[in-house]
Amino acid sequence: MTDTTTAPRPAATAPEAGRARHTGTVPDLEPLLARVALGDHDAFAGLYDAVAGPVYGVVRAVLRDHAQSEEVVQDVLTEVWRTAPRYRADRGTPVNWILTLAHRRAIDRVRSAEARAAREQRAARLDRTPAYDHVTEQVEDLLERERLRTALASLTDVQRQAVTLAYYRGLTCRQVAETLAVPLGTVKTRLRDGLIRLRASLTAAP
Repeated sequence: MTDTTTAPRPAATAPEAGRARHTGTVPDLEPLLARVALGDHDAFAGLYDAVAGPVYGVVRAVLRDHAQSEEVVQDVLTEVWRTAPRYRADRGTPVNWILTLAHRRAIDRVRSAEARAAREQRAARLDRTPAYDHVTEQVEDLLERERLRTALASLTDVQRQAVTLAYYRGLTCRQVAETLAVPLGTVKTRLRDGLIRLRASLTAAP
């Protein structure tokens, strides 16, 4: 039985094959794609050579990075090998279908990198945020340490975290929302409720 989960590996990498053989005109790929859908390795090699260059061009235009572009090209062509049976001619030509896959994969790679950077930035902000006990030491010239400790301890965990980030780390409400990965409205509510409770606690303290 033909293995359709792993694409056969052509002799050249995707961009190399495309640059070597692509002449600017992509042939009619429907017959090749139909054979690929049946697990024909030779047909896939021909399809690979025909579209590797255009696929690389689409991906490189999005990613700009050569190494990442080569990785995505391999992912795209592997996906073509696995999903060829799903192709429908009434939804566009094989080239358009494949290039759409390529563009989608490239965009997904960009979004994945942006999401990873955002997570790392949030983690760095939280790492740099002093614990609220440490914050009280920095402002003890304004309020007695024990009074502030007690007042902060009266807040819920989420209220205390929001207040600490906003008033002792100096982050804006939007930055607090990004750091905690919660909606802006939620941050504003936590800050409002936290400050009300904090004021009440400080006022009631002897």
